[in-house]
Amino acid sequence: MGMSYMVLAGVIMLASWLVSSRLKSKFEHYSKLQLQNGMSGAEIAEKMLADNGITNVSVISTPGQLTDHYNPADRTVNLSESVYNQRNAAAAAVAAHECGHAVQHAVGYQWLTMRSKLVPVVSVVSNYIQWILLGGILMIRVFPALLLVGIVIFAATTLFSIVTLPVEYDASNRALAWLKNKNMLNPAEYAGAEDSLKWAARTYVVAALGSIGTLLYYISIFMSRRN
Repeated sequence: MGMSYMVLAGVIMLASWLVSSRLKSKFEHYSKLQLQNGMSGAEIAEKMLADNGITNVSVISTPGQLTDHYNPADRTVNLSESVYNQRNAAAAAVAAHECGHAVQHAVGYQWLTMRSKLVPVVSVVSNYIQWILLGGILMIRVFPALLLVGIVIFAATTLFSIVTLPVEYDASNRALAWLKNKNMLNPAEYAGAEDSLKWAARTYVVAALGSIGTLLYYISIFMSRRN
């Protein structure tokens, strides 16, 4: 069973590396595709919010790279410095995607609501789950309930990964629909934005598959404890 998990872990790690590398190269490529309309990521975001009638969400710049996110708690679209200031297809894609989450929040998109409820749980358990699972494996003969507790907790993080998929795909679909319907980008720019978001979404797919595989591995250990 241990060898099977090593193979699974290796496959997931390789897939994650390949997708991440591809995503990075895509964003680097499309970051060189400057927008004909000359709008920055921040301006794209502000217009998308306005076009959707959202007036209580702020667009702000946040330090770092790949730190872009929507915060439903304080209703802010946080764009990394490069996305906030740049005027290219990659920046437009990211800015519109994050605003897609703001639109989800505004319309009460059920998957976003569910994910938001899971966030505090996952934030707490993520600090302890690996230790609980390790302890559960080491003590499986004398205290199997500990591993079962770890499995239940890990299942919550797996559920979070699964719920994240429709949330991310829907945000991208909303972003692309808006970019197209409002003629924000020319055909080449739109194709670049679409390709960027496609590869970004695949990172969440790999993460979810990895989490599911790991969960099944721990379940198999628990089920075979008497063998």
